[in-house]
Amino acid sequence: MTERVSSVRSVIEKRGATFLDFLTLVGGIASLGGQSLIMLFRKRLAGREFIDQFVAIGNRSFSIVSVIAIFTGMVIALQLAVGLGRFGLKLYIGQIVGLSIFRELGPVLTSLMIAARVGSGIAAEVGSMVVTEQVLAIEAMGASPIQKLVVPRMLATMIAAPLLTVIANVIGTIGGGIVTCAEAGVTVGYYIDQVRTTVLIEDFFTGLAKSAVFGFLIAIIACYHGLATTGGTEGVGKATTRAVVHASIMIFIFDFVLTKLFFVLLET
Repeated sequence: MTERVSSVRSVIEKRGATFLDFLTLVGGIASLGGQSLIMLFRKRLAGREFIDQFVAIGNRSFSIVSVIAIFTGMVIALQLAVGLGRFGLKLYIGQIVGLSIFRELGPVLTSLMIAARVGSGIAAEVGSMVVTEQVLAIEAMGASPIQKLVVPRMLATMIAAPLLTVIANVIGTIGGGIVTCAEAGVTVGYYIDQVRTTVLIEDFFTGLAKSAVFGFLIAIIACYHGLATTGGTEGVGKATTRAVVHASIMIFIFDFVLTKLFFVLLET
């Protein structure tokens, strides 16, 4: 009996510790995000750092986003060609490809690639600065690490993510068009007309709004784990892994929340 009570107590303690760690994580990320937004509007932006981060994000992400986008569009069109072909509806592939890419796949897949490529880099860079005491040096000089390190990366990611999403949308639509024209036997003009008449301006801008929010989440989560790094180089590796995993999870969660929110707003 005593052993059973002890076992139950141990399980409860572990679950409680996990729940407290989760609350600490969410609270820390929310606090860092709030402070960063306040400093963005109240403090002077580190312009050179912002430009360097913006250029780095573009260089790191453009090629992989382009490759992912074109093959995503091609795979969607190929699957639709097989599925809709059973019902003689191949002529409508362009409509579904356009909506799926502009509304969901463009913003989500682009943000996932940014989280993996850029978020990991931000977490590793900031974490390395923490373990080498560069962050302490910034604080000793009377400056704020959030203003110097977090805000430029946050703003650069929030701007770069929508721009990369636009590129992904275009390339993904082109990839879908290549397969659609080959499999459905439609002309390029017909495919373009299908996409143009189906994808509305609100579909385009809701996708951009999503990617901006995702960019904010990626940068804040990566910076949070970077600033919380402990344990030397091994801690940097763990912080990088946590940053990518948590950012990817938050992208999917907020994708559902934002999708529902936009549907409600557009219907009213």
